Amino acid sequence: MKKNAFYAQSGGVTSVINASACGVIEACRDNKDKINKLYAGNNGILGALHEDFIDTSRESKKDIQMLMQTPGGVFGSARYKLKSISENKREYERLIEVFKAHNIGYFFYNGGGDSMDTAHKVSQIGKKLGYQITCIGVPKTVDNDLPFTDVCPGFGSVAKYTAVSTMEAALDVASMSRTSTKVFISEVMGRHAGWIAASSALAAANGVKAPHIILLPEVPFDKKRFLKKVKESVAQDGFCVIVVSEGVKDSKGKFLSEVSSKDAFGHAQLGGVAQVIAQIVNENLGLKYHYAISDYLQRAARHIASKVDLEQAYAVGKHAVKLALEGKNAVMPIIKRTSNKPYQWKISDIPLSRVANKEKKLPKAYISKDGMHVTNQCINYLSPLIQGESHPKYVNGIPAHAKLKLIPVPKILNKDFVIK
Repeated sequence: MKKNAFYAQSGGVTSVINASACGVIEACRDNKDKINKLYAGNNGILGALHEDFIDTSRESKKDIQMLMQTPGGVFGSARYKLKSISENKREYERLIEVFKAHNIGYFFYNGGGDSMDTAHKVSQIGKKLGYQITCIGVPKTVDNDLPFTDVCPGFGSVAKYTAVSTMEAALDVASMSRTSTKVFISEVMGRHAGWIAASSALAAANGVKAPHIILLPEVPFDKKRFLKKVKESVAQDGFCVIVVSEGVKDSKGKFLSEVSSKDAFGHAQLGGVAQVIAQIVNENLGLKYHYAISDYLQRAARHIASKVDLEQAYAVGKHAVKLALEGKNAVMPIIKRTSNKPYQWKISDIPLSRVANKEKKLPKAYISKDGMHVTNQCINYLSPLIQGESHPKYVNGIPAHAKLKLIPVPKILNKDFVIK
C-alpha cells in the first residue's frame, strides 16, 4: 500500500516559503506511483499534534502554481519547539500515532535550525517505536544562519528588499539633509547573525553613499567609536545612514533592545534597537534623525523577491521529495555554489544531525576592520543572491496571491492532544 506524505511549515515565514511548498507538492504529484497523497499540517507541527491536516490533493494545479508568487505560509506556520525526547516523549509518540493512523511514510519539515532538530528527532523516535518514517528537512530562514548550505531560501529576497530600501531611503535623506534629517536608522532582523544587515551594503552597488554604518550582532557595540563614525559621515556627506541588526549587543553580551518577554522558542523578545540608537545619536550629537523598523515587511515583500531565491526555494522543496524516494532519511537538501561569476549552484544534501540547532554567523573575513561595515569578500558572496526579478501578476493594482480551498482531512483518532 502506497504511503501518504506530510508537509509542514515552521517558524517565521518568508516571501518564498510557499515556493518550497509548491516544489514539494508538485514533486509528490509527479510520483503518484510511489506517494499516495500529500497532507499539509494546519499551523505547522501543531497540525500533526492535533491531527489537523489539509488535503493538498483537493487543490487545482493552477492554484498550486500560484504559491510561487504568494508570501506568508499558506498552510499556517507555528513557533512551537518540541522538547527533547527525554523531557516529553509523549509529544513524539503522539506524532507517530497520528502518522500511523493516516499512513504517513514521509515527513517534510520546512524551517530553520529548530525545525531541523525536530525532523531529526522524529526520525529517531520512529525507529524506537518501530514505525518507519522518512524525515526530510526543507531549509528556510531569512536569517541565512543554517550551516553548510551556500544560502538559505528566503534570505536572498530579504537581502534584495534591504538593499533596495536602504538605497531609496538614502536618496530621500540625502535630498533633505541640508535643512532636515541628518541621520536615518533602519532596523532589520537578525538575532545572532548579521547577514540581513550586511546585505544593506549592496545599496552602494549603483553609486549610492549608503549605508555609512552597519551594526552587526557579531561585533559588540562601541558607543564612542560609533558616534565618531556618525560625525565623520555627516561632515563628509552631509548625512548618515545606519543599518542595525535587531540582535546588536553591548560589550557584556546583552541585547541593546532586549525586553522581558520571550517568544515560543524561549528566545528573548527583541525589537526597538533603532530607537535606542536614535536616542544615543540625539543625546550625544543633537542631530535630527528618523528611524524605521521594517519588521515583517522585509520578509513578506514578494513583489521584490529575488528570482535566484525563488528558484532555490522551489528547488529544495522538489529535491526533498527526490531524496525521500531515493531512500535517504534524516537529511536536508543544501545549495552548493559551483561558480561565482556567473553564479551557478547545485543541490546536495547533509545529515540533519549536523545542522540541527546550529547557527552560521557572519565570518570575520566578511566584517570590516572597524567592525561597522563589510568587506568586498562579503559583497562578492551576497551580490549573486539578489539577482533577477520575478514579478507577480497584479490584479486591480495589487499582487494576486493563492487562495487555496484548504479542505481538512477527516480525523481518524478523533481525540485532541493536550499540549503541556
